[in-house]
Amino acid sequence: MAEAIAYEEALIEVYEDPPLRERARKWTSTAWRTLRTHPNLMFGMAILVIMSLIAIITFTPAATSIARYDPQELSARERVEGPSADHWFGTDAFGRDVYSRTLHGAKVSLRVAASVAILVSIIGVTLGILVGYNRLADNIVMRIMDGLMSFPTLILALALVATLGSSLNNVVLVIVIVDTPSMTRVVRGVVLSLRERTYVEAARASGASTIRIMFYHIAPNTLAPVIVQASVFFAGAILTEAALGFLGVGIPEFIPSWGNIIASGRSFIRIGFWIAFFPGIFLGLTVLAANLVGDGLRDVLDPRLRGAE
Repeated sequence: MAEAIAYEEALIEVYEDPPLRERARKWTSTAWRTLRTHPNLMFGMAILVIMSLIAIITFTPAATSIARYDPQELSARERVEGPSADHWFGTDAFGRDVYSRTLHGAKVSLRVAASVAILVSIIGVTLGILVGYNRLADNIVMRIMDGLMSFPTLILALALVATLGSSLNNVVLVIVIVDTPSMTRVVRGVVLSLRERTYVEAARASGASTIRIMFYHIAPNTLAPVIVQASVFFAGAILTEAALGFLGVGIPEFIPSWGNIIASGRSFIRIGFWIAFFPGIFLGLTVLAANLVGDGLRDVLDPRLRGAE
């Protein structure tokens, strides 16, 4: 019992230690100052937060109170009706509420984008560090990456989707395969400049293992360009998924995504422009926000740009 009390008192001392509170206050102040001095970054993050909240809410029972209608609900009497008090974004060719489908489309499109950004970052960083540090692996792996990058992105994605089939997981896998070579090349370039640094040679001389040098000494210094590139791939994944959906070879049509909704409205663009217009606005704002965040993070994380301010 006495040991438990002593342990609790030690925890209280740690969490009430003024330096900890001071460091937290300083970090918060620095983050807020960074956002204030980079309005584009703040604007982009605000849009991404709003879109993320919409996507999260559509997973919960509260989705019906915000989306108002079931995205799959058909109504033969309300086909291709314009925006109104009942249907804020109008209806499509099957009488489905475009507003509801657009909100639920955020869930699908952002899920694809986030999955691609995370997987590409993990695979690209791992391969980039390995090939950048090991010359033999560099000659083998990078030739494969060069071969993948020699194909136009959309053409390669179409070929892979035709081979694997149309599904949400396959679309994520296809975009990851298409984008991984670019991330690998970026990380490789950083590692090539880092592996000859003095601290790496010192770690090597002290007897550190190759794995420790690569993932403990080199990997942390690749985070800044990786974070910036991940934001670029986040935006690119949304566009690629929308392009595949628009061409009818991406996510199955019954799953509402921004690309699928826009594709369903292309045949009615003259009499029902709202079917493609509103999801297009959401898609464009999200891609713009991701690009603004990427530019802002580059300005914040690049020491040369920080020094220029």
